[in-house]
Amino acid sequence: MSINVLGISGSLRAASHNTATLRTAQEMAPDGMAVTIADISAIPLYKEEVFQAGFPAAVTKLRDQIRAADAVLIATPEYNFSFSGVLKNAIDWVSRPPSQPFDGKIIGIVGASGGRLGTARAQYQLRQVFVFLNGQVLNKPEVMIGGANSAFQDGKLTDAAAIKSLGDMLAALATAVEKQR
Repeated sequence: MSINVLGISGSLRAASHNTATLRTAQEMAPDGMAVTIADISAIPLYKEEVFQAGFPAAVTKLRDQIRAADAVLIATPEYNFSFSGVLKNAIDWVSRPPSQPFDGKIIGIVGASGGRLGTARAQYQLRQVFVFLNGQVLNKPEVMIGGANSAFQDGKLTDAAAIKSLGDMLAALATAVEKQR
């Protein structure tokens, strides 16, 4: 049985620790699981007039990717005690009617930042957004990679505890997908 997970990074930075976290998830995905990383960089700022003219191609692609995935793994940075504007913008676009694709979707949230708390505040706020969108966010494990500048070397996650937590998240996603099926 194959499990398709869509990774979404809330950072557009080329050397993003959060995108690196998703690349690590790709490398360590358990047998039968594939992790694909979405590109949200082409999604324009949300504007009602643009929405009235129809979804931009980048939004349609992300909506289709989310719909086709068995689960979504979001890697969020923390900016000013919250998640990033680019991630919020992507979620706002994707969640417009009709049939927003987060409804009932299994969602794992992880994040890396330079601070000691990792992305605790950002993750809790992101969870609130998915309550409204009826996303099925995993409660545990919580994967908050603090001290990211030392947890990553040459663009790779090297911190043993963070790698274990990420592996636990992937296992939890697989279990949740199997239960949902």
